[in-house]
Amino acid sequence: MRHAEVLTLTFVLTVLLVPYAQAGQSAKAPRIGYLSLGPGPSPRSEALQQGLRDLGYVEGRNITIDNRWTDGNLHRLQEAAAELVRSQVAVIVTGGPQATRVAKEATTAIPIVMAVDYDPVGAGFAASLARPGGNVTGMSAVSPELNGKRLELLNETVPRLIRVALLWNSAEPNAAAFMRETQAAAQVLGLVLQSLEVRAPRDLEAAFQVARKGRASALSVLTDPVTLYHRA
Repeated sequence: MRHAEVLTLTFVLTVLLVPYAQAGQSAKAPRIGYLSLGPGPSPRSEALQQGLRDLGYVEGRNITIDNRWTDGNLHRLQEAAAELVRSQVAVIVTGGPQATRVAKEATTAIPIVMAVDYDPVGAGFAASLARPGGNVTGMSAVSPELNGKRLELLNETVPRLIRVALLWNSAEPNAAAFMRETQAAAQVLGLVLQSLEVRAPRDLEAAFQVARKGRASALSVLTDPVTLYHRA
Protein backbone atom coordinates (compact mmCIF):
# COMPACT_ATOMS: atom_id res chain seq x y z
CA MET A 1 0.00 0.00 0.00
CA ARG A 2 1.43 3.34 -1.05
CA HIS A 3 2.01 6.08 1.54
CA ALA A 4 -0.71 8.29 0.05
CA GLU A 5 -3.24 5.46 0.30
CA VAL A 6 -2.36 4.87 3.96
CA LEU A 7 -2.78 8.57 4.73
CA THR A 8 -6.15 8.70 2.98
CA LEU A 9 -7.52 5.60 4.70
CA THR A 10 -6.30 6.57 8.14
CA PHE A 11 -7.68 10.07 7.71
CA VAL A 12 -11.12 8.65 6.86
CA LEU A 13 -10.94 6.33 9.85
CA THR A 14 -9.90 9.07 12.26
CA VAL A 15 -12.80 11.25 11.12
CA LEU A 16 -15.18 8.37 11.82
CA LEU A 17 -13.57 7.81 15.24
CA VAL A 18 -13.83 11.47 16.32
CA PRO A 19 -17.11 10.94 18.28
CA TYR A 20 -15.40 8.26 20.36
CA ALA A 21 -12.40 10.46 21.06
CA GLN A 22 -14.67 13.34 22.09
CA ALA A 23 -16.41 11.04 24.58
CA GLY A 24 -13.28 11.19 26.76
CA GLN A 25 -10.84 8.71 28.21
CA SER A 26 -13.50 6.96 30.26
CA ALA A 27 -15.26 5.77 27.12
CA LYS A 28 -14.58 2.24 25.93
CA ALA A 29 -11.96 2.10 23.16
CA PRO A 30 -13.68 1.92 19.75
CA ARG A 31 -13.40 -1.34 17.82
CA ILE A 32 -12.44 -1.44 14.15
CA GLY A 33 -13.48 -4.54 12.25
CA TYR A 34 -11.14 -5.61 9.42
CA LEU A 35 -12.84 -7.95 6.93
CA SER A 36 -10.91 -9.75 4.20
CA LEU A 37 -11.01 -12.81 1.96
CA GLY A 38 -7.26 -13.06 2.46
CA PRO A 39 -5.51 -15.89 4.34
CA GLY A 40 -4.01 -13.63 7.01
CA PRO A 41 -2.12 -10.40 7.67
CA SER A 42 -0.86 -8.65 4.55
CA PRO A 43 1.33 -5.60 3.81
CA ARG A 44 -1.92 -3.65 3.31
CA SER A 45 -3.34 -4.46 6.76
CA GLU A 46 0.04 -3.90 8.42
CA ALA A 47 0.41 -0.53 6.68
CA LEU A 48 -3.06 0.46 7.89
CA GLN A 49 -2.14 -0.33 11.49
CA GLN A 50 1.10 1.65 11.13
CA GLY A 51 -0.81 4.59 9.67
CA LEU A 52 -3.18 4.55 12.63
CA ARG A 53 -0.25 4.45 15.05
CA ASP A 54 1.28 7.46 13.31
CA LEU A 55 -1.92 9.37 14.06
CA GLY A 56 -1.99 8.31 17.70
CA TYR A 57 -4.35 5.33 17.50
CA VAL A 58 -2.59 2.38 19.12
CA GLU A 59 -4.18 -1.05 19.28
CA GLY A 60 -4.74 -2.14 22.87
CA ARG A 61 -4.56 1.41 24.15
CA ASN A 62 -7.19 3.58 22.49
CA ILE A 63 -8.53 1.32 19.74
CA THR A 64 -9.21 -2.39 19.25
CA ILE A 65 -8.86 -4.06 15.84
CA ASP A 66 -10.93 -7.17 15.22
CA ASN A 67 -9.32 -8.92 12.24
CA ARG A 68 -11.43 -11.42 10.30
CA TRP A 69 -9.44 -13.37 7.68
CA THR A 70 -11.44 -15.95 5.71
CA ASP A 71 -8.85 -17.57 3.41
CA GLY A 72 -10.93 -17.30 0.24
CA ASN A 73 -14.09 -18.80 1.80
CA LEU A 74 -17.04 -16.67 0.72
CA HIS A 75 -19.46 -18.34 3.14
CA ARG A 76 -17.06 -17.68 6.01
CA LEU A 77 -16.75 -14.07 4.82
CA GLN A 78 -20.51 -13.65 5.16
CA GLU A 79 -20.43 -15.17 8.65
CA ALA A 80 -17.54 -12.90 9.67
CA ALA A 81 -19.39 -9.80 8.46
CA ALA A 82 -22.47 -10.78 10.47
CA GLU A 83 -20.29 -11.34 13.55
CA LEU A 84 -18.75 -7.87 13.22
CA VAL A 85 -22.20 -6.30 12.91
CA ARG A 86 -23.49 -8.18 15.97
CA SER A 87 -20.48 -7.06 17.99
CA GLN A 88 -21.30 -3.43 17.05
CA VAL A 89 -17.88 -2.35 15.80
CA ALA A 90 -17.49 1.38 15.20
CA VAL A 91 -16.40 0.91 11.59
CA ILE A 92 -15.65 -1.95 9.17
CA VAL A 93 -12.57 -1.76 6.95
CA THR A 94 -12.77 -4.08 3.94
CA GLY A 95 -9.76 -5.58 2.19
CA GLY A 96 -11.29 -5.96 -1.27
CA PRO A 97 -14.45 -5.64 -3.38
CA GLN A 98 -16.03 -8.95 -2.32
CA ALA A 99 -15.56 -8.07 1.35
CA THR A 100 -17.11 -4.66 0.67
CA ARG A 101 -20.15 -6.23 -0.99
CA VAL A 102 -20.68 -8.67 1.89
CA ALA A 103 -20.26 -5.93 4.51
CA LYS A 104 -22.70 -3.66 2.65
CA GLU A 105 -25.26 -6.47 2.58
CA ALA A 106 -24.75 -7.06 6.32
CA THR A 107 -25.30 -3.47 7.50
CA THR A 108 -26.59 -0.09 6.37
CA ALA A 109 -25.81 1.59 9.70
CA ILE A 110 -22.13 0.87 10.44
CA PRO A 111 -19.69 2.93 8.34
CA ILE A 112 -17.66 0.85 5.85
CA VAL A 113 -14.24 2.00 4.63
CA MET A 114 -12.98 0.08 1.59
CA ALA A 115 -9.21 -0.27 1.40
CA VAL A 116 -9.37 -0.69 -2.36
CA ASP A 117 -11.98 -1.02 -5.08
CA TYR A 118 -11.66 -0.79 -8.84
CA ASP A 119 -15.05 0.62 -9.83
CA PRO A 120 -17.19 1.38 -6.74
CA VAL A 121 -19.94 3.04 -8.78
CA GLY A 122 -20.15 0.15 -11.24
CA ALA A 123 -20.10 -2.35 -8.37
CA GLY A 124 -23.00 -0.55 -6.68
CA PHE A 125 -21.06 0.58 -3.61
CA ALA A 126 -21.40 4.30 -4.33
CA ALA A 127 -23.88 6.52 -6.14
CA SER A 128 -20.96 8.59 -7.47
CA LEU A 129 -17.32 9.24 -6.61
CA ALA A 130 -18.09 12.81 -5.54
CA ARG A 131 -21.13 11.88 -3.44
CA PRO A 132 -21.00 8.18 -2.52
CA GLY A 133 -24.16 8.20 -0.38
CA GLY A 134 -25.01 5.25 1.85
CA ASN A 135 -22.51 3.97 4.41
CA VAL A 136 -19.55 3.06 2.15
CA THR A 137 -16.52 5.25 1.40
CA GLY A 138 -12.77 4.77 0.99
CA MET A 139 -10.25 4.19 -1.79
CA SER A 140 -10.89 3.59 -5.48
CA ALA A 141 -8.23 2.51 -7.97
CA VAL A 142 -10.64 3.24 -10.88
CA SER A 143 -8.75 0.77 -13.06
CA PRO A 144 -11.05 -1.38 -15.25
CA GLU A 145 -9.41 0.16 -18.34
CA LEU A 146 -6.05 -1.33 -17.30
CA ASN A 147 -7.30 -4.74 -18.40
CA GLY A 148 -7.36 -3.49 -21.99
CA LYS A 149 -3.84 -2.15 -21.55
CA ARG A 150 -2.67 -5.60 -20.46
CA LEU A 151 -3.90 -7.05 -23.74
CA GLU A 152 -2.05 -4.31 -25.61
CA LEU A 153 1.18 -5.28 -23.81
CA LEU A 154 0.65 -8.95 -24.64
CA ASN A 155 0.07 -8.06 -28.27
CA GLU A 156 3.32 -6.07 -28.38
CA THR A 157 5.47 -8.73 -26.71
CA VAL A 158 4.12 -12.03 -28.10
CA PRO A 159 4.82 -12.52 -31.83
CA ARG A 160 1.79 -13.29 -34.02
CA LEU A 161 -0.57 -13.37 -31.03
CA ILE A 162 -4.09 -14.50 -31.93
CA ARG A 163 -5.64 -16.45 -29.05
CA VAL A 164 -5.51 -15.32 -25.40
CA ALA A 165 -6.75 -17.37 -22.45
CA LEU A 166 -8.61 -15.19 -19.96
CA LEU A 167 -8.91 -16.22 -16.30
CA TRP A 168 -11.76 -14.49 -14.51
CA ASN A 169 -14.40 -14.92 -11.80
CA SER A 170 -17.97 -13.70 -12.33
CA ALA A 171 -18.42 -13.49 -8.53
CA GLU A 172 -15.95 -10.58 -8.41
CA PRO A 173 -18.09 -7.39 -8.05
CA ASN A 174 -16.10 -5.60 -10.79
CA ALA A 175 -16.05 -8.54 -13.21
CA ALA A 176 -18.56 -7.01 -15.65
CA ALA A 177 -16.54 -3.78 -15.99
CA PHE A 178 -13.28 -5.73 -16.32
CA MET A 179 -14.77 -7.97 -19.00
CA ARG A 180 -16.20 -5.06 -21.04
CA GLU A 181 -12.82 -3.33 -21.22
CA THR A 182 -11.00 -6.56 -22.06
CA GLN A 183 -13.45 -7.54 -24.81
CA ALA A 184 -13.35 -4.05 -26.32
CA ALA A 185 -9.55 -4.13 -26.43
CA ALA A 186 -9.53 -7.63 -27.92
CA GLN A 187 -11.85 -6.52 -30.72
CA VAL A 188 -9.65 -3.54 -31.57
CA LEU A 189 -6.49 -5.69 -31.54
CA GLY A 190 -8.05 -8.55 -33.49
CA LEU A 191 -7.52 -11.06 -30.67
CA VAL A 192 -9.67 -14.06 -29.78
CA LEU A 193 -10.43 -14.44 -26.07
CA GLN A 194 -10.81 -17.90 -24.55
CA SER A 195 -12.99 -17.34 -21.47
CA LEU A 196 -11.97 -19.50 -18.50
CA GLU A 197 -14.02 -18.89 -15.38
CA VAL A 198 -12.53 -19.89 -12.03
CA ARG A 199 -14.63 -19.63 -8.87
CA ALA A 200 -12.32 -21.55 -6.52
CA PRO A 201 -8.66 -22.67 -6.42
CA ARG A 202 -9.70 -26.17 -7.46
CA ASP A 203 -10.82 -24.75 -10.84
CA LEU A 204 -7.36 -23.46 -11.81
CA GLU A 205 -5.75 -26.67 -13.05
CA ALA A 206 -8.73 -27.56 -15.25
CA ALA A 207 -8.72 -24.03 -16.68
CA PHE A 208 -5.07 -24.35 -17.70
CA GLN A 209 -5.76 -27.71 -19.33
CA VAL A 210 -8.54 -26.14 -21.40
CA ALA A 211 -6.23 -23.26 -22.35
CA ARG A 212 -3.56 -25.69 -23.55
CA LYS A 213 -6.05 -27.71 -25.58
CA GLY A 214 -7.36 -24.48 -27.10
CA ARG A 215 -3.80 -23.52 -28.14
CA ALA A 216 -3.81 -20.18 -26.34
CA SER A 217 -0.55 -18.30 -26.91
CA ALA A 218 -0.82 -16.06 -23.85
CA LEU A 219 -2.71 -15.62 -20.59
CA SER A 220 -4.48 -12.59 -19.16
CA VAL A 221 -5.85 -12.57 -15.62
CA LEU A 222 -8.70 -10.44 -14.27
CA THR A 223 -8.03 -9.70 -10.61
CA ASP A 224 -10.10 -11.39 -7.91
CA PRO A 225 -9.20 -13.18 -4.64
CA VAL A 226 -8.90 -16.61 -6.29
CA THR A 227 -6.31 -15.46 -8.82
CA LEU A 228 -4.63 -13.02 -6.43
CA TYR A 229 -4.10 -15.30 -3.46
CA HIS A 230 -3.20 -18.31 -5.63
CA ARG A 231 -1.04 -16.54 -8.19
CA ALA A 232 1.90 -18.87 -7.53
